[in-house]
Amino acid sequence: MAQQGTPIQRIITHVLLLIALVISIFPFYWMIVMATNTTSDIYRVPPQVIFGGNLLVNIGNVLKNIDFMKNFFNTLFVAVVVTVLVLFFCSLAGFTFAKFEFPWKKGLFTFLLGTMILPSSGSLVASFVIMANLNWIGTFLPLIVPSMVTAFGIFWMRQYAMNAIHNELIDAARIDGCGHFRLYWNIALPALRPALGFLGILTFITAWNDYLWPLIVLNDSNLYTLQVALSTLNGLYSTDYSMVMAGTLMATIPLIIIFFVGARQFIANLSAGAVKF
Repeated sequence: MAQQGTPIQRIITHVLLLIALVISIFPFYWMIVMATNTTSDIYRVPPQVIFGGNLLVNIGNVLKNIDFMKNFFNTLFVAVVVTVLVLFFCSLAGFTFAKFEFPWKKGLFTFLLGTMILPSSGSLVASFVIMANLNWIGTFLPLIVPSMVTAFGIFWMRQYAMNAIHNELIDAARIDGCGHFRLYWNIALPALRPALGFLGILTFITAWNDYLWPLIVLNDSNLYTLQVALSTLNGLYSTDYSMVMAGTLMATIPLIIIFFVGARQFIANLSAGAVKF
């Protein structure tokens, strides 16, 4: 068995990994510290760096100032619907680009890649005008319909499908009478599960954390997503940062759960796919 480096090299590697872990975890730790203390504790010099006992009070203040559960389910609905639609349409398009020939295939894919370099903020005005002309402002449709397909999602699924799905398997399925959609449903989807897991996690987190676009198109407080609702906790002249951090912590916990559950499934499927293919 090949040596994995000298003991000193392994120690240095583990130290660097530990430092990177501490740097990555510290923002979450600091958020919890701020959420469990008072705003005056946050402004102390030196600052409070240990957990306090004010978490329940801060959570109570959040629940008094915003309709957290309604905003939570609004965000959950949008994130789940967007994730399901992205997984379906992007995997279908990616599979088509990877394994089928059709006119203007390379040109369309090049154009698709070109859209990835355009900043999303540059299209906000045009997107708002389109949504307004469709009378969709003040509904969830502007959050769902434009997000049903993403250029990165198609690119990611296409790259994965090129190596994960063998042409011989597709030819055999065609001989058995499989049409395009059945090839996708019965052949492609089982092979694409690891890629779907990654794309699903990324899409859900992105939809959950979206702030600017929902702020523009949602003009009814009953439809506010969590990010928009939490922004209303900021006062005009003063802000209770401990309350804001408590609300942020409450909004972050579902993402942490989704990440760990989804990442575990993603790694398991990736390992299974490596053995299978």
